Amino acid sequence: MLPLCADQGVGVISWSPLARGTLARAGQSGEGTARSGSDGRIDYLYDPDNDALILDRVAEVARERRLPAAQVALAWLLGQPGVTAPIVGATKDRHIDDAVAAVSVALTDKERDYLAEPYRAREVRF
Repeated sequence: MLPLCADQGVGVISWSPLARGTLARAGQSGEGTARSGSDGRIDYLYDPDNDALILDRVAEVARERRLPAAQVALAWLLGQPGVTAPIVGATKDRHIDDAVAAVSVALTDKERDYLAEPYRAREVRF
């Protein structure tokens, strides 16, 4: 959708840019977030097989950069043409800190491509 929106001049405010906190916890062991465990939409929003590779890559770039995974994931999103802002759900002060810090994280083209490569578009649902 992002290329279409950019082509048509439509700004995007991304909903759940950290995949219900899952991207913020990339590389950490344990179960998903409280939100991911209680949301009935999880089954059709996420593909555990494909998403594991994405999470591994976010964690890898975060380790290499010595940054929280949330900052890497949000920096990737903010670097996409047409993205105006993310809607970040914050329940802790550090969530706001990571969101603000992500604005200053400049990923390389190689990092952006590496993070995006395993993504597979999902069916649009309403």
